[in-house]
Amino acid sequence: MHYNLAQLLKEPTGSTRDYEVDESFTGPEDGSDRAQGWVKVIRTHHGVLVRAKLDLRVKLSCSRCISQFEYGSELTMEEECFATVDPETGRKVDPPEEADGVAHLDAQHGLDMSEFVRQYAITEVPIKPLCRDKCLGLCTECGANLNEEKCKCEASSIDPRWESLAELLTESLE
Repeated sequence: MHYNLAQLLKEPTGSTRDYEVDESFTGPEDGSDRAQGWVKVIRTHHGVLVRAKLDLRVKLSCSRCISQFEYGSELTMEEECFATVDPETGRKVDPPEEADGVAHLDAQHGLDMSEFVRQYAITEVPIKPLCRDKCLGLCTECGANLNEEKCKCEASSIDPRWESLAELLTESLE
Protein backbone atom coordinates (compact mmCIF):
# COMPACT_ATOMS: atom_id res chain seq x y z
CA MET A 1 0.00 0.00 0.00
CA HIS A 2 2.53 2.51 -1.20
CA TYR A 3 1.49 5.61 -3.15
CA ASN A 4 3.71 8.16 -4.90
CA LEU A 5 2.22 11.58 -4.19
CA ALA A 6 4.86 13.77 -5.88
CA GLN A 7 2.43 15.04 -8.52
CA LEU A 8 -0.35 15.69 -5.99
CA LEU A 9 2.02 17.76 -3.82
CA LYS A 10 2.66 20.07 -6.80
CA GLU A 11 -1.06 20.76 -7.15
CA PRO A 12 -3.07 23.37 -5.20
CA THR A 13 -4.49 22.73 -1.74
CA GLY A 14 -7.71 20.72 -1.95
CA SER A 15 -6.65 18.57 -4.91
CA THR A 16 -7.45 14.88 -4.46
CA ARG A 17 -6.49 11.41 -5.59
CA ASP A 18 -8.68 8.33 -5.17
CA TYR A 19 -7.31 4.80 -5.01
CA GLU A 20 -8.95 1.39 -4.90
CA VAL A 21 -7.34 -1.00 -2.42
CA ASP A 22 -7.21 -4.79 -2.65
CA GLU A 23 -3.93 -5.80 -1.04
CA SER A 24 -2.45 -8.01 1.60
CA PHE A 25 -0.76 -6.60 4.69
CA THR A 26 0.94 -7.86 7.82
CA GLY A 27 -1.78 -7.92 10.45
CA PRO A 28 -1.96 -8.15 14.24
CA GLU A 29 -0.65 -11.71 14.42
CA ASP A 30 1.94 -11.20 11.67
CA GLY A 31 -0.06 -13.18 9.17
CA SER A 32 -0.84 -12.32 5.58
CA ASP A 33 -4.13 -10.49 5.94
CA ARG A 34 -6.28 -8.67 3.36
CA ALA A 35 -7.59 -5.11 3.02
CA GLN A 36 -10.15 -4.05 0.42
CA GLY A 37 -11.79 -0.66 -0.04
CA TRP A 38 -10.78 2.86 -1.01
CA VAL A 39 -8.28 5.55 -0.06
CA LYS A 40 -8.75 9.26 -0.72
CA VAL A 41 -5.71 11.54 -0.45
CA ILE A 42 -6.38 15.29 -0.16
CA ARG A 43 -3.66 17.93 -0.62
CA THR A 44 -3.31 20.16 2.47
CA HIS A 45 -1.12 23.19 3.12
CA HIS A 46 1.68 21.13 4.73
CA GLY A 47 1.17 17.70 3.17
CA VAL A 48 -1.81 15.40 2.67
CA LEU A 49 -4.88 14.21 4.53
CA VAL A 50 -5.53 10.49 4.06
CA ARG A 51 -9.05 9.10 4.41
CA ALA A 52 -9.76 5.43 3.96
CA LYS A 53 -12.57 2.94 4.36
CA LEU A 54 -11.35 -0.64 4.30
CA ASP A 55 -12.84 -4.07 4.84
CA LEU A 56 -10.23 -6.09 6.72
CA ARG A 57 -9.92 -9.87 6.83
CA VAL A 58 -7.36 -10.88 9.47
CA LYS A 59 -6.31 -14.33 10.62
CA LEU A 60 -6.49 -14.78 14.40
CA SER A 61 -6.14 -17.56 16.97
CA CYS A 62 -9.17 -18.28 19.13
CA SER A 63 -8.48 -17.48 22.78
CA ARG A 64 -10.33 -20.63 23.92
CA CYS A 65 -9.52 -23.40 21.45
CA ILE A 66 -6.42 -21.85 19.76
CA SER A 67 -7.66 -22.75 16.27
CA GLN A 68 -7.06 -20.27 13.44
CA PHE A 69 -10.02 -18.35 12.06
CA GLU A 70 -10.67 -15.34 9.85
CA TYR A 71 -12.03 -12.18 11.50
CA GLY A 72 -13.71 -9.46 9.46
CA SER A 73 -13.89 -5.80 10.36
CA GLU A 74 -14.69 -2.50 8.68
CA LEU A 75 -12.08 0.17 9.24
CA THR A 76 -12.49 3.91 8.78
CA MET A 77 -9.37 6.00 9.18
CA GLU A 78 -8.19 9.57 8.78
CA GLU A 79 -4.54 10.61 9.12
CA GLU A 80 -2.58 13.71 8.18
CA CYS A 81 0.91 13.24 6.77
CA PHE A 82 3.43 16.03 6.35
CA ALA A 83 5.91 16.48 3.53
CA THR A 84 9.60 16.34 4.48
CA VAL A 85 10.89 17.59 1.11
CA ASP A 86 9.55 20.47 -0.99
CA PRO A 87 8.27 18.91 -4.27
CA GLU A 88 9.27 21.96 -6.34
CA THR A 89 12.80 22.63 -5.04
CA GLY A 90 13.78 19.30 -3.50
CA ARG A 91 14.92 21.06 -0.32
CA LYS A 92 14.23 19.64 3.12
CA VAL A 93 11.13 21.13 4.76
CA ASP A 94 10.73 21.45 8.51
CA PRO A 95 7.31 20.14 9.51
CA PRO A 96 5.01 22.51 11.41
CA GLU A 97 5.04 22.40 15.23
CA GLU A 98 1.71 20.56 15.37
CA ALA A 99 3.30 17.74 13.34
CA ASP A 100 5.18 16.33 16.34
CA GLY A 101 4.44 12.61 16.53
CA VAL A 102 2.56 12.64 13.21
CA ALA A 103 3.46 10.61 10.12
CA HIS A 104 5.58 12.06 7.35
CA LEU A 105 5.91 11.33 3.66
CA ASP A 106 9.26 9.86 2.62
CA ALA A 107 11.91 11.84 0.73
CA GLN A 108 10.47 10.69 -2.63
CA HIS A 109 6.98 11.93 -1.59
CA GLY A 110 5.79 8.38 -1.03
CA LEU A 111 3.06 7.38 1.38
CA ASP A 112 3.26 3.89 2.85
CA MET A 113 -0.13 3.01 4.33
CA SER A 114 0.91 -0.44 5.59
CA GLU A 115 1.82 0.71 9.09
CA PHE A 116 -1.36 2.80 9.42
CA VAL A 117 -3.50 -0.17 8.42
CA ARG A 118 -1.62 -2.53 10.75
CA GLN A 119 -2.04 -0.18 13.73
CA TYR A 120 -5.73 0.43 13.05
CA ALA A 121 -6.27 -3.33 12.57
CA ILE A 122 -4.76 -3.98 16.00
CA THR A 123 -7.34 -1.65 17.56
CA GLU A 124 -10.16 -3.48 15.74
CA VAL A 125 -9.23 -6.95 16.99
CA PRO A 126 -11.04 -8.09 20.16
CA ILE A 127 -8.88 -8.58 23.25
CA LYS A 128 -10.00 -12.21 23.47
CA PRO A 129 -10.90 -13.26 19.93
CA LEU A 130 -13.31 -16.19 19.63
CA CYS A 131 -13.76 -18.40 16.58
CA ARG A 132 -17.50 -18.42 17.39
CA ASP A 133 -19.68 -17.13 20.22
CA LYS A 134 -20.21 -20.54 21.81
CA CYS A 135 -16.68 -21.87 21.49
CA LEU A 136 -16.22 -24.74 23.95
CA GLY A 137 -12.44 -24.41 24.13
CA LEU A 138 -10.00 -27.16 25.08
CA CYS A 139 -10.45 -29.94 27.63
CA THR A 140 -8.45 -29.04 30.73
CA GLU A 141 -7.45 -32.67 31.22
CA CYS A 142 -6.49 -34.02 27.77
CA GLY A 143 -6.34 -30.85 25.64
CA ALA A 144 -8.89 -32.02 23.05
CA ASN A 145 -10.68 -29.33 21.07
CA LEU A 146 -14.23 -29.68 22.41
CA ASN A 147 -15.67 -28.02 19.29
CA GLU A 148 -14.42 -30.93 17.17
CA GLU A 149 -14.68 -33.94 19.47
CA LYS A 150 -16.09 -35.03 22.79
CA CYS A 151 -13.29 -36.21 25.01
CA LYS A 152 -13.52 -39.26 27.27
CA CYS A 153 -12.22 -37.53 30.38
CA GLU A 154 -14.24 -37.79 33.55
CA ALA A 155 -15.83 -34.66 34.87
CA SER A 156 -13.19 -33.04 37.02
CA SER A 157 -13.76 -33.11 40.73
CA ILE A 158 -14.43 -29.88 42.53
CA ASP A 159 -11.44 -28.00 43.85
CA PRO A 160 -11.36 -28.66 47.61
CA ARG A 161 -11.28 -24.93 48.30
CA TRP A 162 -14.71 -24.57 46.68
CA GLU A 163 -16.41 -27.68 48.11
CA SER A 164 -18.36 -25.75 50.75
CA LEU A 165 -19.87 -23.52 48.05
CA ALA A 166 -20.85 -26.60 46.03
CA GLU A 167 -22.60 -27.98 49.12
CA LEU A 168 -24.52 -24.71 49.53
CA LEU A 169 -25.60 -24.90 45.91
CA THR A 170 -26.79 -28.48 46.37
CA GLU A 171 -28.74 -27.53 49.52
CA SER A 172 -30.38 -24.54 47.83
CA LEU A 173 -31.55 -26.71 44.94
CA GLU A 174 -33.23 -29.23 47.28
